[in-house]
Amino acid sequence: MSSRNTKRPARDGQDMFPGMPDQLAKRPPKAGQEEHVPRTLDEAIVRSHQILNQALALYPIVGTYWLSSGGNDSAIVGHLLRGRYNAVLHVNTGTGIPGTTQYVRDVATAWGDTLHELRPKNRYEDLVRGRVIATVGPNKGIRPVWKGFPGPAGHKVMYRHLKDEPLMRFRRSIVGTEGRTKKVIYLGGMRWAETERRFRNAEAIDADGAIIWVSPLVHWTDAHMREYRARHRCQQDHEHAQHRLCTPNALPLNEVTEHLHMSGECLCGSFAKPGELDEIAFFYPEVAERLRALEGEVEAAGIPACKWGRKPPKAQGAGSVPAGRLCSSCAAHEGPDLLDAWRDAGLITPGQHSTFTRRGDVDTAA
Repeated sequence: MSSRNTKRPARDGQDMFPGMPDQLAKRPPKAGQEEHVPRTLDEAIVRSHQILNQALALYPIVGTYWLSSGGNDSAIVGHLLRGRYNAVLHVNTGTGIPGTTQYVRDVATAWGDTLHELRPKNRYEDLVRGRVIATVGPNKGIRPVWKGFPGPAGHKVMYRHLKDEPLMRFRRSIVGTEGRTKKVIYLGGMRWAETERRFRNAEAIDADGAIIWVSPLVHWTDAHMREYRARHRCQQDHEHAQHRLCTPNALPLNEVTEHLHMSGECLCGSFAKPGELDEIAFFYPEVAERLRALEGEVEAAGIPACKWGRKPPKAQGAGSVPAGRLCSSCAAHEGPDLLDAWRDAGLITPGQHSTFTRRGDVDTAA
């Protein structure tokens, strides 16, 4: 009898021996029956390529793009699928650690990839200052889309303006008005094992208009990720090259992730943990200084939500809408709706709140 049939899959989150099959303890709701099977790392890799092949066969794809956030999971996506994407997309939100964006640039150069560095139309500072006025909907030309530093309730607004809008604009630059007959693939690093929300909602292939979101690692367990890093990241006892690109095929490492345990490409603060700004200040004082200067400006303007990483005073009980596709480090919590927080913060009237709640058509994008 083969060892494959006699070995019991390791439980995700625990170490496993190289070559040992692993699977999640339970089947994700959006996983097909064939997805929830124990796989060795090599079998998981084969399945990742099959997912991309399936998306390419199903839709009229005119471009495949690796979304590089600078995080560890994102690095595996790019490393695994080198040669299978047309270019790299990096959303420079303007709020993050500059070293992360530089890392993305360096890796793209080292690998000979074309890099599109996307920037949001509306700056984070202007969103916080309340200077971004709604351009659609009942608040058009009247009210800002947000004011003050966001807590969890403001995450959707920040995500749409800082990340989603640049990606949608890039998509339009590729397919124009031909979204029915032309599609682009965005390769992301979402996995069922990341969070409870992603366990419930993530899909290997998720069609959204002209964008086909493909998550090649969706079925990978934490043990698969650890084994892949151990296999491909330089472990030699020597002075490593920058980003550990010691050999042409080495898996890169963003040094920011070693310091902060996150990519740091977006510091909107919606889900900041206690003491996070002090941690940022220890490693990247210039970034923390910039945020604290903005705190002082917001406080001087009389805006109640004047502290980065804290829930607005009138929305202490507010929860959040789901974290965005590209926010793997955002720990979204269940709770009251975003509209409640807007009403409590005075951004919409009680009457508008009732109207929006009935119609469900409020637009947060300017």
